[in-house]
Amino acid sequence: MNKIKIGWSEVDITPKKGTKISLAGQFFERITDEVESPVCVTAFALESGDDQMIICACDLVSIGVNLVEMVKENVKDKIDISTDKIIISAIHTHTSYSYRSQSFADYKMQKMGIKSGNSLQYLREVLPEDMAYQPLVSNEQCMSGEDALTFLVEKISLAIVNAWNNRKPAYYQNAFGRAVVGMNRRVCYDDGSAKMWGDVNKANFKELEAGNDSGIELIYTYDENKELTGVIANIACPSQVVEHRSYISSDYWGKVKENLRNKFGRDIMVLGLCSAAGDQCPRDMIRWVEPESYIDDPNIKREKVIERRADPSMFDVSGLRLVGKRISNEIISVFEELGDDFKDEGLLNHETVILSLPLRRVTIAEYENAIEQIDKFIDKNRGRRISFEDNAAMHVYAGTINRYKVQQLINTVEIEVHIARFGDVAFATNPFELFLDYGNQIRARSFAKQTFLIQLACGTAGYLPTEKAENGSHYSAYVSSGCVGHVGGDILVRETLERINKKFN
Repeated sequence: MNKIKIGWSEVDITPKKGTKISLAGQFFERITDEVESPVCVTAFALESGDDQMIICACDLVSIGVNLVEMVKENVKDKIDISTDKIIISAIHTHTSYSYRSQSFADYKMQKMGIKSGNSLQYLREVLPEDMAYQPLVSNEQCMSGEDALTFLVEKISLAIVNAWNNRKPAYYQNAFGRAVVGMNRRVCYDDGSAKMWGDVNKANFKELEAGNDSGIELIYTYDENKELTGVIANIACPSQVVEHRSYISSDYWGKVKENLRNKFGRDIMVLGLCSAAGDQCPRDMIRWVEPESYIDDPNIKREKVIERRADPSMFDVSGLRLVGKRISNEIISVFEELGDDFKDEGLLNHETVILSLPLRRVTIAEYENAIEQIDKFIDKNRGRRISFEDNAAMHVYAGTINRYKVQQLINTVEIEVHIARFGDVAFATNPFELFLDYGNQIRARSFAKQTFLIQLACGTAGYLPTEKAENGSHYSAYVSSGCVGHVGGDILVRETLERINKKFN
């Protein structure tokens, strides 16, 4: 018999009043102690038969490989299961902690005893001292990246241990809903180029690069008395409505939780999982609605903006409320139609796989062009401190140079992937901001009745664009935007499908 036990836990990670943190997710510095909504770690523990799975959803932008390793080390003697059964994911909010985080490439090079660094670190190294970008707020005035890492390890570990210790006999129902949340954010033009956040009000605008997925994969959990205890929801959109703002926020998931708790009670748990959505956003690029207040981001600025009858600003709290309402209303509506088909057992087969994917390389011509562009920038701007706009503009070239150096030393990146079957549901993770097309390929060919895809899980490896996106270029498709390209994306799809489908034969 595969009788199930389920445990839930939620741990608050909101900084104490007066503690300022650096927010992650933009190229410019944002230091704050202002809270729009609390941020937390939610953990869901599942046991069935001889197998187990723990899934954490963290209100963070990404999950560093070092964070995963430190959490596993911290909990290994506190729970009586293998730490290979732990999945740690991020909702990809841009209004939470910046902490000392390592990518898979950096982590691999460190293990080899080779110093590596990201593109912005490289940019700081090559610029003359009198040009280097100076942070607005010193480390003495806010939590350091190292302290933030230590704090997050402690809190995530606590959520995992509590969820595991809280498990009890339970029931569940899996279901499906639909709400429009994510939309494609890459704009294609008639010369073959593409641009993230590109202006569509141009004669050269041709199409959006890909589609969107309005489906919501759902699991409702219940206690022994068949009272609702929690909801797992898998949505193909990062949690980044207010990504440019300078306050702490769990973004739209905070509004979803608030709405569901108003309906079902304060003890209801919500595990928000981000599906393949590297090229998705909560904004309608066609019916563009301006931010309610100024945003200092050159990619967002528009000329001759036409007023639209459309959504409220998806850069502001008004947008958060609407997205949260759409999701929570659908979760409630589906719940009310479920009936009494409660299940208290389900086969659980969970495996952890280390996949070796080819490192995306730059050509010699790209490398030499990047050096030339940075040299020109230095000559033109010598004698002044660079701004965050300069940081963003030079990021692609610094990243190209850094990748050229890295590819002389390593050829592959090893990533951690989890594949699980639970009843007629499949779970599959990846550490990327995975473009939607890859997720569609997996879902379309999966033998499972439902497939939950969890990106930004168990490490970070940047964007994984499609071949079309690489050809169109721009941010998210630059070589400096991620460790792996479309060749590795195809391997990820094939390997994921093979392992899912073996479990359902």
